Amino acid sequence: MSINADPAKNSQPRRKGPLELRRKQAAVEMSDQHLLDTKGPGQFVHTDPWRVLRIQSEFVEGFGALADIGKAVSVFGSARTKPGSQYYEMGVEVGRKLAEAGVAVITGGGPGSMEAANRGTVEGNGVSVGLGIELPFEQGLNQWVDLGINFRYFFARKTMFVKYAQGFIVLPGGLGTLDELFEAMVLVQTRKVTSFPIVLLGVEFWGPMIDWIRGTLVAEGMVSEKDLDLIQLVDDPAEAVDRVLQAGVTPSLNGEQRPE
Repeated sequence: MSINADPAKNSQPRRKGPLELRRKQAAVEMSDQHLLDTKGPGQFVHTDPWRVLRIQSEFVEGFGALADIGKAVSVFGSARTKPGSQYYEMGVEVGRKLAEAGVAVITGGGPGSMEAANRGTVEGNGVSVGLGIELPFEQGLNQWVDLGINFRYFFARKTMFVKYAQGFIVLPGGLGTLDELFEAMVLVQTRKVTSFPIVLLGVEFWGPMIDWIRGTLVAEGMVSEKDLDLIQLVDDPAEAVDRVLQAGVTPSLNGEQRPE
């Protein structure tokens, strides 16, 4: 472990300027809940138009903070993964190997597999990014995040995951992980992003889902067989990193060669 991997030291931002912990943990009250709530007659006039400015500010802040991180890969996985478990250790190894390759790591900034990937990145002396979201049941950014941004709105946060990464590595996870995975697949399928590898890590965990897609969705004509080519399935963290590096991560300056 490098000297920078001390969690006590890492609780404070290690970089200044555009790469710093942007703000404190968000309050429990959730702004996107208010955005989606049904309003009474006329109430929206006093709230929703002004909320657009807050949404805009999240995009401006995210674009400004992440513009100079260079090559990056987003790593997803469950917030419930326990330290020391197989999936946690896989996350640590993924983060470390990406850092050693000179690639920044972007996670959701929470505990579990997200923490593991951030931790491995710090141990590999890489740039560890966390994009937090205000939720009533999570405790803000983990201690291994160097550059952290707290978002109120899921759609603003998810834009940053794709815009500033050149590929995804997906560890076992739940509904949030599936949401991020399938949105990425749709963006690639519809060519909203190009040359964007998506690698699933954990054959035993993800295999049944792939079988269901092939045996049900493809069989029923809901998706094409070629849509399965959008994702790659591996069991080894090193192989997952190699697949992403070979397929999608190319040198970039200030995001100029990132997917549009």
